[in-house]
Amino acid sequence: MTDADTAHKLKMERRKQVQEQRLAERDRKKGLLIVHTGDGKGKSSAAFGMVFRSLGHGLPVAVIQFIKGAWEPGEAKLLGRFPELVVFRAMGEGFTWETQDRERDIAKASEAWKAGLELILAGRHHIVLLDEINVAMKLGYLDPNQVLAGLARKPEMVHVVLTGRGAPEGIIEAADLVTEMKLVKHPFRSQGIKAQLGIEY
Repeated sequence: MTDADTAHKLKMERRKQVQEQRLAERDRKKGLLIVHTGDGKGKSSAAFGMVFRSLGHGLPVAVIQFIKGAWEPGEAKLLGRFPELVVFRAMGEGFTWETQDRERDIAKASEAWKAGLELILAGRHHIVLLDEINVAMKLGYLDPNQVLAGLARKPEMVHVVLTGRGAPEGIIEAADLVTEMKLVKHPFRSQGIKAQLGIEY
């Protein structure tokens, strides 16, 4: 064994001890409030990864889609195969530049929030994904304070994920886990490539 090998082994042994100590100290469980925001791609995709992971463990999941809803994405088709474990409701009517009806957009967002809050408070689902709710708040369709008040009533072991760019500061402060996706390069903008099946939808 070389000196480099010995040094590496000692370093990894120390790291293992630190990690074991950290794990031993963290014995709490709670339902997390998780936020995926930022201008980069992958916010909903990462959230659906958690939904699929939970589903893989046989845990019931629920998804409420704000904004989206004018088309059927691949994740909706997949989740539709598990009706006994999944609630999936696409309650938007598309992007605001497509609907061009602010009052209707506000009404649809309010309806989606009411449905999402009912699912959260029922406490039957391991994870409830509120997809693109941050956009609805950013556009003024939903009052962030109203959303925060509802989330404060969340049952202890229900995980809730909020996605979409422009998450309000109050939501970020209340969250247990916040990830900001950063846009570095996107084919739609840099190369004129349209949305791809299985990548964007």
